Amino acid sequence: MAMITGMAVVAFASVIGQGMHTSFFSQAAGSNAAGAVTVVEAKEIMPVIGAAAALEEKTPATVMAELTPAGAAGALVLDDTGAKSAAESAVLSITEAEGFAEEIKVAQAEAEAEELARDPEHFSSLVIAKVHDFVNVRDIPSTDGEVVGKLYDKSAGQFLGEEDGWYKISSGNVTGYVKAEYCVTGDDAIELAKKVGTRMAVVNTTTLKVRAEASVDSEVLGLVPIEEELVVLEETEDWIKVSIEEGDGYVSKEFVNLRTDFVHAESKAEEEARLAREEAERKAARQAAEAARASASKKNNNNSNKSGANYTVPDISGSGLGTEVAQYACQFVGNPYEYGGSSLTQGTDCSGFVMSVYAHFGVSLPHSSTADRQRGTEVEGGLENAQPGDILCYSGHVAIYIGDGKIVHASTKRTGIVIGNANYRGLLAIRRIF
Repeated sequence: MAMITGMAVVAFASVIGQGMHTSFFSQAAGSNAAGAVTVVEAKEIMPVIGAAAALEEKTPATVMAELTPAGAAGALVLDDTGAKSAAESAVLSITEAEGFAEEIKVAQAEAEAEELARDPEHFSSLVIAKVHDFVNVRDIPSTDGEVVGKLYDKSAGQFLGEEDGWYKISSGNVTGYVKAEYCVTGDDAIELAKKVGTRMAVVNTTTLKVRAEASVDSEVLGLVPIEEELVVLEETEDWIKVSIEEGDGYVSKEFVNLRTDFVHAESKAEEEARLAREEAERKAARQAAEAARASASKKNNNNSNKSGANYTVPDISGSGLGTEVAQYACQFVGNPYEYGGSSLTQGTDCSGFVMSVYAHFGVSLPHSSTADRQRGTEVEGGLENAQPGDILCYSGHVAIYIGDGKIVHASTKRTGIVIGNANYRGLLAIRRIF
């Protein structure tokens, strides 16, 4: 049986390892070295070469361009050994292997499309705490491990692995292990994420019009400033249904950026820093309020409502600066609402109202209901733990709590500054300044 020289063996290895098709045929044609493999063996290796080429994602045309000249050159010298037949066999194997690789790609793409449709935001890769308060995050998968952070109830992290009944997660600035029994992941995380995650629309235009219906011809319910964050109620291909003070309305998707928010783990250092910062902020706010109160005259307080609205301030129980804030804020009930305004007498919007009320007590707050959600100290446990003076944050709105389940706020253009029920809409946060 005809033989291919030993130099070709080296070339085969070169082809398989590097995809260098021409090196084999060039060296095979010109070699006189001793030792050989049979043509049959060469044909057996050829499909491997073809598979290697397919794995390199080369098209049949490209492979043919590389392979055929070299195969022809080898055939001129070794035609009686069957080199030409081997080359043709290799081309066929390459084509078949590439076709098989293409089928794999198509199947993989279809599987990915199905998975994306089932889980478009990849919630299955989350680990979500399902506990009464929080679960400790430890540095090793053991209760003997050091606590490096806390994953609070309904908080989420990325799944990194599983070991002996523990999930390794990355959440915020915390990486560590949580007991699997206190969390969910996979398909269970997909379902829970839809309930505990908050879908938000962030305004990306200077002033966004919220319309009564999903149409540019529909009535404008209200206006929302840039970077304001609104809770998403529904989504269609082109429109988002959101909640604002004037009611539920629609905004075009092109004017908002969408995301789903989850609470993340808090590291031990972050918790300590937060508690210290909040205490410092409370102390500074109290000192500023005391100074403002000492310098303010009763005459200015009594005459501050210059709109002509005769309103009797309700009896707000409690003592302290928060109660004084609530009492002061109620003096302006009946005054007008003005988008972008901050005058307690001539016109203000919701965040301008809160900002100006607190400014009277020496406290500087932003003119943004979204930014207000980050000021002061978080009040957990809902309205039952709220106190007069607390800031209540809603989707695209903010108000001041006055106790007994009531708030005072700059509501709408139609109503102006009013007192209403605190639970008239879903709360996003309660923040305490003093």
